[in-house]
Amino acid sequence: MAKHEEVQNGVIFPIGEKNDAYAQYFIGQSYYNALVADPNISVGVGNVSFEPGCRNNWHRHNGGFQILMVTGGEGWYQEFGKSAQALKVGDVIVINDGVKHWHGATKDSWFEHIVITAGTPEWLEPVNDEHYNQI
Repeated sequence: MAKHEEVQNGVIFPIGEKNDAYAQYFIGQSYYNALVADPNISVGVGNVSFEPGCRNNWHRHNGGFQILMVTGGEGWYQEFGKSAQALKVGDVIVINDGVKHWHGATKDSWFEHIVITAGTPEWLEPVNDEHYNQI
């Protein structure tokens, strides 16, 4: 039984739909609920939920930034060349322009965060099992 199964129902906002549009950039299943998706606003805001073990590929945001606000479960954040950082409810991560990073759930917990993103994402290599399992 996974920890923080309440995330499956959404913590603050509904969990959203399976994140099929970006599935190629994730290992495992994620869900996305667009909270602000106005083409006249250059910042996207969404609720992203991860099943246990799910994580996105290494990526960077060019010409912008990303802010993660953890609302449920337990997860990981890692910048390239640095140690992975455990995430819990209430944590806020600010990711500056061009910083290579990844984020996702722990092996045994659901994970959810609000994401505020500007710029163009550049998707890179997957966070393979060998790397992930060493955390």
